[in-house]
Amino acid sequence: MPTAGMPSAAAAVTPTGAAVPAPTSGLSSAAAAVAPTAEMATAAAAPAPTTGLSTAAAAVAPAAGRRAEAAERARDVDPAVLKDIVRAGFARHFAPAAVGGTAGSFTELVEAVEVIAGECPASSWCASLIASIARMAGAFLPEQGQAEIWAAGPDTVLVGSVTPFGTARPAPGGWLVRGRWPYISGVAHSDWALMCGLVETGTGSEARLFALPRSAYRIEDTWHSVGMAATGSNTLVLDEVFVPEHLTFDRADLFAGRTSEAWGGVAAACHRAPLQAVNGLMFAAPAVGAALGMVRTFSAYFAEKVGNAPNLPGTTGVQGVRGSAEQALARSAGEVDAARLLLGRAARLADEGAVADPLEATRNLRDCALAVDLSVTAVDRLFRQSGTRGQALSGPMQRLWRDVTAISTHVALQFEPAARGWVDQVLKA
Repeated sequence: MPTAGMPSAAAAVTPTGAAVPAPTSGLSSAAAAVAPTAEMATAAAAPAPTTGLSTAAAAVAPAAGRRAEAAERARDVDPAVLKDIVRAGFARHFAPAAVGGTAGSFTELVEAVEVIAGECPASSWCASLIASIARMAGAFLPEQGQAEIWAAGPDTVLVGSVTPFGTARPAPGGWLVRGRWPYISGVAHSDWALMCGLVETGTGSEARLFALPRSAYRIEDTWHSVGMAATGSNTLVLDEVFVPEHLTFDRADLFAGRTSEAWGGVAAACHRAPLQAVNGLMFAAPAVGAALGMVRTFSAYFAEKVGNAPNLPGTTGVQGVRGSAEQALARSAGEVDAARLLLGRAARLADEGAVADPLEATRNLRDCALAVDLSVTAVDRLFRQSGTRGQALSGPMQRLWRDVTAISTHVALQFEPAARGWVDQVLKA
């Protein structure tokens, strides 16, 4: 760790070997530009405002759906759709009020992500994670670091990972960091990245998060996936660079919900939530929204098929399978409704600040994993009933099926460890 007497942290991430300028006393110029006001401090303590994010997402969703097939071929989120996502307010949703952000609610984010996911799960996934990473930076980085990241405004696009694929070693005023992080969704469209690396302490290692401007890292084209193909989840590569102290924080603070107390105000509710209690929401909402889109798409398909199908003698025909299709639709729609209720409760608890309790935090994670399991079951059932038409590459059903299945494999959404964590807390109660 840096010790007393070492130079002050650099004003920006600097490649190894480059001069590290010392900042002037007090806040950097970027920090001064967004210095807090009394109104900002009061707003931080108040309930999260309703921002209209869901309404804005509804305007983004149709274009995301129209461009989904081409985005899959490109293996990246459509650039115009990504711009629409940013304009809708996803990048600023969890950004601190002091830098012009919304410091919004989990409830509104989940609803907005579900809206886009019904048309393009991959686009909604990028929207959700952009918001999530901004929350981490806005809650846990020091004030000077936040000011630097959002110096150009609250719509800075952050991507990142809390998996420690990198390494870091102390340097005067900060750290020298390097690593390769796979599966960084939307990385080609990022302005900053928040990446995790291990630091050797002498008695073991600890994980830290490091904020990096786009100029500090490069991207390797490694994303070739059967599902969620349009997320552009390529590999971020960081050759050794200097990261100043004000652009880093201890990952343990993120897991515990210990905020940086930046800007002299009470941290917003969205920033106080420990990662375990809300991380599943960010990954589950695209799956549940996609399952809702599958119910809607299958309903329209089935209505058309029943209404227009000719009577063909000697075949089972639509009427012969109508009963099984009706049951599949009703049961799947009910499962998706149940999944949405689970996510809604988890988001509300996070908004109310009730997830600091370990039992509530583990229940949130359990419910997110269960919601995804319900979504997979619902989508599988409808896909089996969709027949050959549902497999057409030009149609959305096969893409929704592949994307929901792919999301369900994420490590944060596995039910067994989530269930074990919750049961452990139940037994301690």
